[in-house]
Amino acid sequence: MEAITPDPNTFFHVRVFIGIITGLSVARVLNGLAFLVQHPRREHVYSVHIGWALFLLLAVMHFWWFEIGLAKIERWTFELYFFVIFYAALFFFTCAVLFPDKMSEYPNYRDYFHTRQKWFYGLLASLFIVDLADTAFKGLEHFRSLGLFYPMRQIGLSVLALIAMWIRNYRYHVAFVVVALIAEIVWILNQFEVLN
Repeated sequence: MEAITPDPNTFFHVRVFIGIITGLSVARVLNGLAFLVQHPRREHVYSVHIGWALFLLLAVMHFWWFEIGLAKIERWTFELYFFVIFYAALFFFTCAVLFPDKMSEYPNYRDYFHTRQKWFYGLLASLFIVDLADTAFKGLEHFRSLGLFYPMRQIGLSVLALIAMWIRNYRYHVAFVVVALIAEIVWILNQFEVLN
């Protein structure tokens, strides 16, 4: 496939489309959280579910922040463009699984979450792995600049997500979401204080 000739507007074009998908993801999570505030007794709030909603809200904002690194890519191919849009769409699908359109089939979010946990954690593991590829597209120097902690974090969280697909233990799910939230907050504070 032929690469697009470098043009300052190319990155802007890609970023707008990513922004649309990212906006839909944030809207899905915020609408879901707002619904829980509006109807807390009807939907029986579940701590693991709320924890993952907060994680995804942070992760989507973080995704939008670090995608500025795509400006370093000088030549865009359709395959690269498709990959980046696919990555953004993974966030939307993960958020959509977390907050369904209708809850009428389930008595509460705990039951819903655990009936969809394989989907949710499978998508979550995919996000962590796809992030590695996305970072690699920004260049080897960029990848190395993030240090050894970065790939260890991504692989570790993806392994925990794959394990969570098959475990129903409440303590495991609580511990995992707490670890993921802490890892996300620490990573943002250490690596992305300034947009560059």
